[in-house]
Amino acid sequence: MVGPLGDTAGGPSPQERRTRRPLGLARRAPHVRAQPALIDWTAACQSSGLIGGSAERTRALLTDALNVLADIPCQADPLPVFAARVLNGHAHALDDGTPFSTLVLRALATLYGTDPPQSAAERRALWTRAGVAGDELSAGLRPAGDGLLARLTGVCTEAGHATSLTLAHVRTPGAFTLPRPFAVHVTENPGILALALRRFGPDCPPLVCTSGWPNSAAVQLLRLLADHGAELRYHGDFDGEGIIAAHVMAKTPACPWRMSAAGYRTALTHHPNGPDAGRVTPAPWDDDLTRALADHGTAVVEELVADTLLKDLAAQSTTLRTRDAR
Repeated sequence: MVGPLGDTAGGPSPQERRTRRPLGLARRAPHVRAQPALIDWTAACQSSGLIGGSAERTRALLTDALNVLADIPCQADPLPVFAARVLNGHAHALDDGTPFSTLVLRALATLYGTDPPQSAAERRALWTRAGVAGDELSAGLRPAGDGLLARLTGVCTEAGHATSLTLAHVRTPGAFTLPRPFAVHVTENPGILALALRRFGPDCPPLVCTSGWPNSAAVQLLRLLADHGAELRYHGDFDGEGIIAAHVMAKTPACPWRMSAAGYRTALTHHPNGPDAGRVTPAPWDDDLTRALADHGTAVVEELVADTLLKDLAAQSTTLRTRDAR
């Protein structure tokens, strides 16, 4: 009465059809058509099934992964900077160990004809091959003197590198002095320090990176610098969850560096689709910033305002060179 019956038992199940739909879109993506090796990656994704059992989530993650792959090789951007630029401000989406990072690394391994990375060293090597810079920097500084702190940081700074300092280093710094007046800028994210070193090299002005929430070594270092006359200026992500800046300013004499409501709103006009701001708690130095974060509910990660921060550092670098020439 209605025509031939299909082979229901032999055809794809409803679950298989839901799985194939987003992967079919991925196979037809221009970047996959241009690099057919990635078809093997989509086939591997299909054998793994839907991510989280959701076709919509699978489609979204595959779309983001294809956006990442379309931007590779990149121009040696640090991984968080690269992620923030490609993924609408989600600077930590490609952090080591995240499911999305694993998805992209498997695609890169397929593209380059290598086995999926199994160790942190292999993952770093694969990112490097894709043109993404390493992200293992902690602090950069150049005090004078013959103490441990001065010698460690002096050697690295002369070579245009940062120094990773431990709690033992800053507990026994030895003799060192700082020029006066002396400003030390402090950042939350290593990507900013990496960009600064790439731009300024040995002429990078004094810069300290806490790598997220500052540990005891970072707090001790900042207090030590302040005790020697340094003016600490802190910048971090515009987000909720306590705002790391509030913690740094409570534990050290640091003052905010472009961490105002006006700065947040300006950044938001250029990057309105960032990650969720999370639980918003007070910013004691600017009540309006707290209200703005609560109203918009959108975080702006530090990497997205890197150009503005680097301009401030460039001005300081020029001042330091002029003073040294005198």
